[in-house]
Amino acid sequence: MTSPDASPAVPAVDDSATGDLGFRYTAALASELEERWQDRWEELGTFFTPNPTGALADGDGAPAAPGSPTFYVLDMFPYPSGAGLHVGHPLGYIATDVVGRYRRMRGDNVLHALGYDAFGLPAEQYAVQTGQHPQVTTEANIANMRRQLRRLGLAHDPRRTFATTDPGYVRWTQWIFLQIFGAWYDVDAVRPDGGVGRARPIAELVAEYDAGTRALADGREWAALDAVERRRVVDAQRLAYISEAPVNWCPGLGTVLANEEVTADGRSERGNFPVFQRSLRQWNMRITAYADRLADDLELIDWPAKVKAMQRNWIGRSDGAYVRFAVPGAAEVEIFTTRPDTLFGATFMVVAPEHPLLDEVPAQWPDGTRDAWTGGHSNPVAAVAAYRAESAAKTAVERQIDAGRKTGVFTGHLALNPVNGVPIPVFTADYVLMGYGTGAIMAVPAEDERDWAFAAAFELPHVRTVQPPAGFDGGAWTGSGAMINSANDEIDLNGLAVAESKPAMIAWLEAKGLGSSTTTYRLRDWLFSRQRYWGEPFPIVYDENDLPIAIPDAQLPVNLPDVPDYSPRTFAADDVSSAPEPPLGRNAAWVDVTLDLGEGPKKYRRETNTMPNWAGSCWYYLRYLDPTDAGAVVDPALERYWLGPDHNAAAGAAGGVDLYVGGVEHAVLHLLYARFWHKALYDLGHVSSLEPFHKLFNQGYIQAYAYARADNGAYVEAATVTERAPGEFVAQVDGVDVPVVQEYGKMGKSLKNVVTPDDMYDAYGADTFRVYEMSMGPLDQSRPWDTRAVVGSQRFLQRLWRNGVDEATGALVATDDAPSLATVKLLHRTIADVRVEMQEMRLNTAIAKLIAYNNHLTSLAAVPRAALEPLVLMTAPIAPHIAEELWRLLGHDRSLAHEPYPVALDEYLVQDSVVCVLQVQGKVRARIDVAPGIDDAALEALALADPGVQRALAGRDVRVVIVRAPKLVNVVPA
Repeated sequence: MTSPDASPAVPAVDDSATGDLGFRYTAALASELEERWQDRWEELGTFFTPNPTGALADGDGAPAAPGSPTFYVLDMFPYPSGAGLHVGHPLGYIATDVVGRYRRMRGDNVLHALGYDAFGLPAEQYAVQTGQHPQVTTEANIANMRRQLRRLGLAHDPRRTFATTDPGYVRWTQWIFLQIFGAWYDVDAVRPDGGVGRARPIAELVAEYDAGTRALADGREWAALDAVERRRVVDAQRLAYISEAPVNWCPGLGTVLANEEVTADGRSERGNFPVFQRSLRQWNMRITAYADRLADDLELIDWPAKVKAMQRNWIGRSDGAYVRFAVPGAAEVEIFTTRPDTLFGATFMVVAPEHPLLDEVPAQWPDGTRDAWTGGHSNPVAAVAAYRAESAAKTAVERQIDAGRKTGVFTGHLALNPVNGVPIPVFTADYVLMGYGTGAIMAVPAEDERDWAFAAAFELPHVRTVQPPAGFDGGAWTGSGAMINSANDEIDLNGLAVAESKPAMIAWLEAKGLGSSTTTYRLRDWLFSRQRYWGEPFPIVYDENDLPIAIPDAQLPVNLPDVPDYSPRTFAADDVSSAPEPPLGRNAAWVDVTLDLGEGPKKYRRETNTMPNWAGSCWYYLRYLDPTDAGAVVDPALERYWLGPDHNAAAGAAGGVDLYVGGVEHAVLHLLYARFWHKALYDLGHVSSLEPFHKLFNQGYIQAYAYARADNGAYVEAATVTERAPGEFVAQVDGVDVPVVQEYGKMGKSLKNVVTPDDMYDAYGADTFRVYEMSMGPLDQSRPWDTRAVVGSQRFLQRLWRNGVDEATGALVATDDAPSLATVKLLHRTIADVRVEMQEMRLNTAIAKLIAYNNHLTSLAAVPRAALEPLVLMTAPIAPHIAEELWRLLGHDRSLAHEPYPVALDEYLVQDSVVCVLQVQGKVRARIDVAPGIDDAALEALALADPGVQRALAGRDVRVVIVRAPKLVNVVPA
């Protein structure tokens, strides 16, 4: 450390229109020192995070001490938008930066990096419109976003950044896909954590078939199968497999979508196009094999309760039974029900329009068919064909919209109720979806409101199986009660409660071979194919038997080829009859290829679908550990160091990233997919942690006012609006005041209410912007943006600056005088309080306490160095640039990024006195200062002797004295 007198002054900047030089903390001065310190950090590698081994083992000259705690803080993977950032985007990034800087100063080895989730539809749609390759667009967007984030002063390790589009990253995404493709799920295998059920290499399954220790499920002999038949048996069991199944087809995007990418109203999450059900051949990921683990292991991680609930609801685990209904003249129909106890009340069945039962229907209506059942058709064949065509034109959600569920048609089939043999009609209705359950339901109208409405519309009977309470006025009864009308010669449920009747009915069904107990899930296997260009190509080719063959590791990555155009062949957003045509299929030389995959050169056909953009974001947190590693997806030693079960006591047995910050909108999609991939990698021995993310924190959103013209509803630029009177707003439009209506919601270009970080850098500097965003309110709550309020954060930093710097000369003004006892006590109380607030991520209250202490220093005639330096250190995580500059001026020649965070001393936290309120009959009569440890008797004596209390008593006797030492005494007169 150099002496204060030798400390260099801050460089002067031109901060006025007249060109005068000054040392006031203005936007100009802030920008100069911020950019200078950002360059300095980059030059010195200040935020290089040292790994214990490997290429990134070097730090900034002060690596973490051996045995130092690790702290891995992670932001949700950002997509580099062409619009750049608005002030709402950096909220989470600033928060993680503050936490990371704080933990680094606490002595932790902090890993904080940021890359780019660069595959996605926006760049592809721009390519369709302009013909510009998505790579060009993406690289430009990344450069702009990197510039904006660097200017914010984020303490990321710049060596660890990457984009999902980088060939080196694509190579490992494809490699992970091949690990999943090369695995199957053995429900009986024991995992390293002691659980049962895990993924195993597919070669082990083949070896068991070869050895005869595992039998084929369909009863065939493995030895009797030829090579192609064996491959088809094995391929059907892979964790990544191809199937022909109903999918969500979105003509407007020219691709299929996963269930999670379809909104509640049956439209695409991206673009808001209608989505239809179609049967297509697609790649799937067998995420359902992990359904129980994905649900149960939520107990191991520290996530918000609402996010856990959303994942559990999406997984949708339900206990019930499969029940088989015989259908004379056709194959039996299996249904799943959570209420097998109500079987005696099943009076009809409903199957989805895609159900195979409808591939063959009777030629004539059976006796007893009512006109209301036929849809006006003369025979079942015509009725079913017409209804299927009508259903195919609807989206999945449109099929659900009819609240009364009154659309449908009788199929001509009669099923036999297994508990009483009664024939019941089988209808088809499009509210039943083939992709859920078995695509068939039993209908119990007396116990289900939807079934009741359907039964009423089609003149179908109802039979009550649960006794409604007295006074019930009719309709479906969905509550509890004793069972009624539920007996045959072999089972009698009457009088039992629902909880008793369910297992009794399941046991009877199993004994009769009519059903079985089971658990089902709302979760469906992850549809993994996309008919897009801008995504990872599958590392798969097909041979002459149409069997999928993995590309060897040595030939990865499979790079995207050039194509003549990027557009989907579907141009009508509602053209349900259209079919996908992946753009990759337009490069014939790439699709039809000769490769040597171990059997000599052979002709193959490449997979022309691409992976969804979720693929790259499933595992990026692993690549931050060392993105330069060309030999492994992740070094096992590094994974154990940063993520393993023993890396941090707080993470517990599950391990994972210490702190993950992002929006709640990713509660199902990204978080569920990433957990699935991580568990598959765990099963296959590539990671040691059970979960990818230990603690999840959902930040709120920054919202803003928007203004629409009162005359035509058109939005105007928010910056042109003034409040003429309370609640009355006008905008300047072509020099004229136009009345506008104020709205509140998200920022966006369409609402013309965007404020960019660049605007804030120019007007106030990055540190002021950081302080304002962190002080606006609790981090997990949404808050309104108000540019006018930013000046308050600027004033805090200006006062801090003046406490250390002479604005006329730029010299240090802090003295070597000892601070007063009052200042010392306030300092240590501030340190203790701020540490608590930082630990709990209550950054707004931490800032409030720093402001209060800074204001105290401002009131002093001279600010002692010993009082200022701890404040500078505490401010550093939030406003790092001004803190670095003040630290330099205070005579330190090394960045404060690794300086110890101040520690409060207990001796200064002890209170000398507290204020005690003295009451008479509950009314305050006096306040006195007393020792914190005063006992009840002494406090009572002081209270009774107080002049104010004596005046209030006016000579009356005292009936009782209530003492709550040391803060309250209440005297009650007789």
